[in-house]
Amino acid sequence: MATSPPRKPGFWLACLPIALTFVVLGVQLFHFGNFTPHIPLAIGVAITALIGWLRGYRWPEMEDGIMHVVRLGLQSVGILIIVGMIVGIWIASGTVPYLIKLGLSLISPELFLAASVLICAVVSVSLGTSWGTTGTVGLALMGIGNGFDIPMYWTAGAVVSGAFFGDKMSPLSDTTNLAPAVTGVNLFDHIRNMLPTTIPAMLIALVIYLFAGFSLIGDQAVDFGRIENIISGLDQHFNLSWPLLLPLGVTVLLALKKMPALPTLFAGAMLGLATAMLTQDVGLQQAFNFMFSGYQIETGVREIDALLNRGGIQSMTWVITLMLVALAFGGVLERTGCLEVIMEKILTRAKSFGAIQSSAIATSAMTNVIGGDPYLSIALPGRMFAPAYRAKGYSALNLSRAVEEGGTLISPLIPWNAGGAVVITALGLGIAEGNTENLLYIPLAFACWLSPLIGMTYAHLGWFSPKLSAEEAAQWQRQEAELVPEPVPAK
Repeated sequence: MATSPPRKPGFWLACLPIALTFVVLGVQLFHFGNFTPHIPLAIGVAITALIGWLRGYRWPEMEDGIMHVVRLGLQSVGILIIVGMIVGIWIASGTVPYLIKLGLSLISPELFLAASVLICAVVSVSLGTSWGTTGTVGLALMGIGNGFDIPMYWTAGAVVSGAFFGDKMSPLSDTTNLAPAVTGVNLFDHIRNMLPTTIPAMLIALVIYLFAGFSLIGDQAVDFGRIENIISGLDQHFNLSWPLLLPLGVTVLLALKKMPALPTLFAGAMLGLATAMLTQDVGLQQAFNFMFSGYQIETGVREIDALLNRGGIQSMTWVITLMLVALAFGGVLERTGCLEVIMEKILTRAKSFGAIQSSAIATSAMTNVIGGDPYLSIALPGRMFAPAYRAKGYSALNLSRAVEEGGTLISPLIPWNAGGAVVITALGLGIAEGNTENLLYIPLAFACWLSPLIGMTYAHLGWFSPKLSAEEAAQWQRQEAELVPEPVPAK
């Protein structure tokens, strides 16, 4: 007996699995206070599969959809593995400590706020973590800001702008790898395509912080002991000199020459290993351990230990597993027709490319608000909006930039989001204790909200909005062919 063909869900039914997943995610985040979205997303896969089954989809078809989308993200899984190796070995080699020393040495009273942005940006780009930068160097800068008699929310805004700028632009960042993974574009092409929005946003922010710095800083003497303590501790435990920048310089050079991401990053890891052995007296077995388990040091200086004890392949397992589950969720939503129905609804309202780009940014931001998780805010819209860009003849690079700006940059501006919670807690803003005026850091984190606005403006003006290339079109056609399930023999 032949089975009836599967039927696409209606619009509200297509939205139902996403809504129910957000409900489960809300229970996990807000009721249990656990910022781990893996299990709610896995339940979301099951909910979507159940709705698909009720609409006539068989499990083998849905499983094929899941596996296809997961396979598309495997390159970025490989990148994240190498990124973990790089973070561990670049700290051991002295590359990251030297960058931190250079950044901290830039501080001067009148330029404090602008210097804070640059310092946090340098550290975050080199480490690939906004949260780690905020909780270590950012915390030290908060102490300096208090010494300058600058309101906490001004310093916090500068720290957040710099730290999340670095997270957005660093090839070592998990979110910077996640965005191209879910949209199917090259990592370094993705980073280059973010420059037209990121650079103006940072320049505008720097001008504002410079003006504010000269306006806010008083004439009283400032104690630089905390920063000097960090610099002294770095000098005591590492041999710091300019040749330590070689691993970073070569990696950047290879990236600029458009070498593939995996060999480029692996070359950086191997150069870091050689540098660690030649300059820091690190043995080969010890270097392997740093690359797998992360760097470990006990300097007696809390800020240094908190900043440098990180990295390794194992440090990436959290985001890798989240990426796989999120991709599976996107895959089953795609195969059961839910994403297609939702996108058809959006396309009926979003007639222009500018409207689609703005919708993608806004959807990522709203996912941050509702879901409370920056990774989900990148993964889910990244899968949902891809067909709309293909239909309009625009490159998915526009989409990867949109979800990065609505996801990575907006997350610290939402107090109940994982990013916002890290900022409020790590910087000691005391919101729970009634210091609600410190929430002013949100509008003062200029680089975070200016970049999405600039991106929307570009989209409506048609600036810096790459069209679909022949290579990308061919790739999409191959993927579309793979998405078509094999015919199932009638029983």
